[in-house]
Amino acid sequence: MTISKVLNRLSMTALSAAFVIIGTANNALAAGLLLNGFGGDAGFGELALARNDDASSNQLNLPFQINFFGNTFNNFFVNNNGNVTFRSRLSTFTPNPFPIANQPIIAPYWSDVDTRCATCGEVYVASPNSNTVVVTWNNVGYYSLHDDRTNAFQTVLRNRSDTGAGNFDIEFRYQSLEWTTGDASGGVNGLGGIPAQAGFDAGDNLNFFTLPGSRTAEILNIQNTSNLPDPVPGLWSFAVRNGVLPGATPDNPLLPVVTDDGWNFDFNIADPTQPVFIDPPVAIGYDYIVDSGPNIASVLLPTGIGDNLYDLFTFDSTANDFIDSGIDITGGSTYNFDPDGVDRFRILGIEPSAGLNPNDTTAFVTGLTFTSTGQVQLRQVPISQNNAPVPEPATILGSFIAFGFGRKLHRMRSHSKNKLA
Repeated sequence: MTISKVLNRLSMTALSAAFVIIGTANNALAAGLLLNGFGGDAGFGELALARNDDASSNQLNLPFQINFFGNTFNNFFVNNNGNVTFRSRLSTFTPNPFPIANQPIIAPYWSDVDTRCATCGEVYVASPNSNTVVVTWNNVGYYSLHDDRTNAFQTVLRNRSDTGAGNFDIEFRYQSLEWTTGDASGGVNGLGGIPAQAGFDAGDNLNFFTLPGSRTAEILNIQNTSNLPDPVPGLWSFAVRNGVLPGATPDNPLLPVVTDDGWNFDFNIADPTQPVFIDPPVAIGYDYIVDSGPNIASVLLPTGIGDNLYDLFTFDSTANDFIDSGIDITGGSTYNFDPDGVDRFRILGIEPSAGLNPNDTTAFVTGLTFTSTGQVQLRQVPISQNNAPVPEPATILGSFIAFGFGRKLHRMRSHSKNKLA
């Protein structure tokens, strides 16, 4: 253990990411998620670096160019501690909370990996074709020299230049996660202290995305959850288009984490005036509810769904229910809430005849702006029409979640739209 590592341990403050989304109660590990068959002693390609603690690879060439938040990269570094960087090596073993300055990073599981133990796995890199890079942390142990718990995970970069220069996809694949923390980060037997962080960061102190549970004990749950429309536990995918992450445009909305409790969103607001486009599975209406973070300032609903008119319901805290505001919202027009914003509202009026597919990830892309910057957490539960010709009014299920349900209101649409812009 180096002197600097001891000093870093003593100086680290136990900051919490404060955003915990626990999805399924199923703790079964994902099976067979790691891509392999690339040669080498373990099937994951060549060793990225020798057995070590806190080391990094030499600068490696990307087989394709990527545009990451406006920065173009042709090379990358594989860092032992569960991440890849683009400007320089990174030996930091306790994950700093995103955002971090001047270090664009993609981190499937940033934590204190130690591959020096004889029975630990190692870190590999492969480019099975000119459009794919795979980095694998195969059954790696944790500091210092521990192999009683091991983690197996990958990050995959896929070229998508056919959709635009520099476009690419990021995949995180979690086969098994058993430990969260090395000894030098305050861990005991691989747990506690300051746990691992997963996500990616532009290195501009502005744009980043952190997976649920990062820097908390709940980070282990990312092996059981997914953001795919048809969830595959342990598989996460993100499309980087025109240099930005999902949520920046309606064509590339932010997808939710699908859990037993519904669909959850957790993301950072860099500019409260810029819409973040989110798209859950849908039924015939939506509740939008902020569990933590800034209030919602405005909403932009999609066009071309049924008659293109939606009914806005606001929340009455006295009645503990949503009430009809008498306001219609037209698809494609921004509706602005009061200056303080709202932490929840309901949209109804989507015709059952529209036939929105709950598994279609582009069925009802919604733009939201917020009253300030910060991290926001949304949850959702869909309400279906239950095959009824004219469904009864839906009520929110459980704790206030976000998005998804409704009925068609059979009433005259003659209400004021003076807040539509």
